[in-house]
Amino acid sequence: MLDILYRDEFLVAIHKPAGLLVHRSDIDRHETRFAVQLLRDQIGQRVHPLHRLDRGTSGVLLFAFDADSARGVGGQFQRDEVKKRYLAIVRGWPPESGVIDHALSRRFDDYGRKLGPESRAEALPAVTEYRRLATVELPDAVDRYPSSRYALVILMPKSGRQHQLRRHMKHIAHPIIGDATWGKGVHNRFFQQRFGCERLLLACTGLSLRHPADGRPLAINARLEPSFAGVVDALGWNGLQSNGDA
Repeated sequence: MLDILYRDEFLVAIHKPAGLLVHRSDIDRHETRFAVQLLRDQIGQRVHPLHRLDRGTSGVLLFAFDADSARGVGGQFQRDEVKKRYLAIVRGWPPESGVIDHALSRRFDDYGRKLGPESRAEALPAVTEYRRLATVELPDAVDRYPSSRYALVILMPKSGRQHQLRRHMKHIAHPIIGDATWGKGVHNRFFQQRFGCERLLLACTGLSLRHPADGRPLAINARLEPSFAGVVDALGWNGLQSNGDA
């Protein structure tokens, strides 16, 4: 049963769990569970997905019930007018706050298949703001240093490029823990062994937009699911996960 965060006659938002695909993919043909179909079956209505979350990312996922609402909110996403907020655990200690302004080209197609160099489009502007919430230093020599540093950060993408947050954090040498593509394997394995964490530690904790029916401000928030919150608590950051709702 999907956790419904918001519902009216125009929109419905769920808390997508990590590991669930938004819709069917050619490279995951063996999968039988998709957020679109699960939600349709649960509420008995057709829904239109308005944006995407990577399979490993949990959090707020928004749908429309009708084509007009889908066009209205879809336009807000296309114009980068929807405010998006994510929580992530990253390797190292980034500055207390900053802006990552780094253009990104398309690396994968709509189904997750890697594109060859000849198929990649021109790099497009991409901007992410971030704020560091907490840090920890563990007495474990995970990499080449005698101890290991990690941080909890809020990420606020100002554009909507493919895999933007994961690629931007890699770009500034603070990759997201659990990222098998742009992360660092030794740190991912350490979190698996120490905390039993098998997921990408990235979650969409909030969306803010204009309601398609009357333009009123609409904010939809989600707390971290237990698989993420447990790691936050284990690192001594109890209570900080609620800052994702700020």
